[in-house]
Amino acid sequence: MAIAEGRAEGRSKPVEGRQVPVPPTPEAVTPKGLPYIWAVVRIALGWIFLWAFVDKLIGLGFATPADRGWLDGGSPTTGFLKGTAENALGGFFSGLAGQAWVDWLFMLGLLGIGGALILGAGLRIAAVTGGLLMVLMWAAELPLANNPFMDDHIIYALVLAGLAVANAGDTLGIGRWWASTELVQRFPFLR
Repeated sequence: MAIAEGRAEGRSKPVEGRQVPVPPTPEAVTPKGLPYIWAVVRIALGWIFLWAFVDKLIGLGFATPADRGWLDGGSPTTGFLKGTAENALGGFFSGLAGQAWVDWLFMLGLLGIGGALILGAGLRIAAVTGGLLMVLMWAAELPLANNPFMDDHIIYALVLAGLAVANAGDTLGIGRWWASTELVQRFPFLR
């Protein structure tokens, strides 16, 4: 037990009559602020998804012109997907542009992923659906203009996976409470 305690605290242990330093365990060197960093990343990424939802819903004049919001009859998917027509998979993706079911799935995805990230609940589902959304958007832009394969969509997908694996909703979020609910206890994939 003393050696295990020494490892956790980075002390030394006796070896052949002399003290030899024992490297600390990974748990002992993990920065105490790491859960807060993951929480801030989670909330920031959640804001990106929610902002995109609100902008496309009412046309705030940022990525979506003021008179082209979804509530004004505009399509939240047309601009991006029509712009992929010349790309490798453009025929497929531009054919989806403006279809009602695609608009609904996209908007519900933005809202659900953003809400889950902000609240810190349902991060596994948010990571899978958000990762899928990001990979599809990445595929729509192939071939990439500035890099052979890597862009921000892949980075976001990886960050989403990291947030879920790190249980980032437990800090500055309702993840711990959410995980203790009967629903999540019964269906752990909802964590």
